[in-house]
Amino acid sequence: MKITVPKFIKRMVPELIWGLEDDERVFLTFDDGPTPGITEYILQQLDKYNAKATFFCLGKNVEMYPDLYERIIAAGHKVGNHSYSHIKGWGRSEEEYVEDVDFANQFVHSDLYRPPYGRITGAQVKALAPRYRLIMWDVLSQDYNRNISPQSCLNKVLRHVKAGSVVVFHDSVKAYKNMHYALPRTLKYIQEQGLRCSTIELWKG
Repeated sequence: MKITVPKFIKRMVPELIWGLEDDERVFLTFDDGPTPGITEYILQQLDKYNAKATFFCLGKNVEMYPDLYERIIAAGHKVGNHSYSHIKGWGRSEEEYVEDVDFANQFVHSDLYRPPYGRITGAQVKALAPRYRLIMWDVLSQDYNRNISPQSCLNKVLRHVKAGSVVVFHDSVKAYKNMHYALPRTLKYIQEQGLRCSTIELWKG
């Protein structure tokens, strides 16, 4: 899976937001949470570097761990919808897919949406775009990939992150080892570059 996205793909589906034009900020995002023991670690690291981020939460996890979800919001971070059941868009009907996303919105109250795996059909995009901002990414850490080392995960991020980047980490058990190593070092690097980490919602207007 590529870390950055070819420009022609971005042009094909303009409703999908892959990166942002910003001279000062980087937009860290965390998918698949909240997850007990892992979300807390992320919040601690973000607080240490005075960084804000956007958490794309699964509806089923928020339903199970509402207090952890509220901690994210109370810490000044933003939340986004990541579907209820981590549904893949490919091979699913538009109706089934949209129903899962809308069900998640009962638990995750946000107009931001990120498709799990980044897999979403054109019809699904058209159905969701009037009600959600569809957020993709331009830097994928691959922290979930157990075939790469924590250092390799970090390198993938540092090689591509720049002002305006939307960076993906995961708030999950599977990704924890790599994310645990890469996140604080990424935050330190961003700070050293004179950039700051902000929530995606802050770039509106």
